[in-house]
Amino acid sequence: MITHLVLFGATGDLAGRFLLPALARLLVAGDVPPDLQVVAVAPQDWDDARFREHAALRLHEHSGGLPEDACEALLDRLSYQRVDFADPGSVRAAVHGFADAAPVAVYLALPQRLFETAIRALGACDLPPGSRIAVEKPFGQDLAGAISLNALLREVIGDAVFRVDHALGMPGAQHVLALRTGTEMPASIWDGAHIEQVDILWEETLGLEGRADFFDRTGALRDVMQNHMIQVLTVVAMELPTATAEKDLHEAKIELLRAVRPLPHSRRARFIGYAQEDGVDPSRNTETYAEVALEVDHPRWSGTRFVLRAGKALANDHKGVLIHFRPDSGSEQLWIPMDGPPGSMDGELVAYTAVLLDVLSESSRLSVSVEESEQAWRIVEPVLSAWARGEVPLLEYPAGSPGPVNPRHQP
Repeated sequence: MITHLVLFGATGDLAGRFLLPALARLLVAGDVPPDLQVVAVAPQDWDDARFREHAALRLHEHSGGLPEDACEALLDRLSYQRVDFADPGSVRAAVHGFADAAPVAVYLALPQRLFETAIRALGACDLPPGSRIAVEKPFGQDLAGAISLNALLREVIGDAVFRVDHALGMPGAQHVLALRTGTEMPASIWDGAHIEQVDILWEETLGLEGRADFFDRTGALRDVMQNHMIQVLTVVAMELPTATAEKDLHEAKIELLRAVRPLPHSRRARFIGYAQEDGVDPSRNTETYAEVALEVDHPRWSGTRFVLRAGKALANDHKGVLIHFRPDSGSEQLWIPMDGPPGSMDGELVAYTAVLLDVLSESSRLSVSVEESEQAWRIVEPVLSAWARGEVPLLEYPAGSPGPVNPRHQP
């Protein structure tokens, strides 16, 4: 297992809300070696003490009630390095800031605009053999961008890349797999003859919450549908691999993605008042609500409709999979929440704990392969093109409502 972790973007929200608390949980559970060392990297002119003060505050806010000594166990392993991502020398100093030349895991918790700069700097660092790079989403802004980013990674780093999509580690995704491989849900009814529609939902009561600059350049479809929701779709609809090897799992997901076709129906909308939010450029016509219908060109799913729906500032939080069985199947609906049962730990924190464990243990089960990342863009590009041509109107809905029109189904 890799015991040297370099966390780029360590002062950002992702690191403070999920990555640092997830590391603390791994340490207290004994899932990572006790000699784990973490170099926190960011542009701020801080020292170790200043960063540990910051990290302690974020752990207090987001660690989910971990005991104080568990948080201290992580703080003791943290050091800080100020880095200019455009300066390969400062990047090299951070990556090689350990006492030995053991492999390192470098986690890019950075804005997408810094990916290329950071990756090129890492390529000039002579990473120790066995090192790997974890890249957060969004993985490109379109298919051409994803292809270009994959080519850059291959050029400067090779195959030691972990493309992060934490939705794969969320309790709901794992529950779907458990249902499909267990005895609770017979495999014989997991098909189009028994299932009329599958809704994959990522609906939030939260609005922009200070993320206007990022979100207005991204939109709901690129932010969560093209990545998280498409990955959940693979778990729901892929043919289960006959073997448990990571290679077989990724091949099953790729086969499914190749068979997905977007249907003509799609909707986009934004909540009333969005255009007046600080940091928003109204001329971009960015959607805060997206709905896309898909079909899977496979005999198993003949006649089944898949609906992906994501939105912000809605009436309720619904993240999960809603299975609608046909009237004569003997069942009605099955709701699988992504965050797990009510009262369970934050599903996203659970997911990032699993992601970090995969990264450090050199597994790729929860990573996204090169072709998966590109096929996901192939699926949504016709929708984005239709929206760009103005073929689908940009609707509006009141904040706190179910959306532009009450959807057909609700969990």
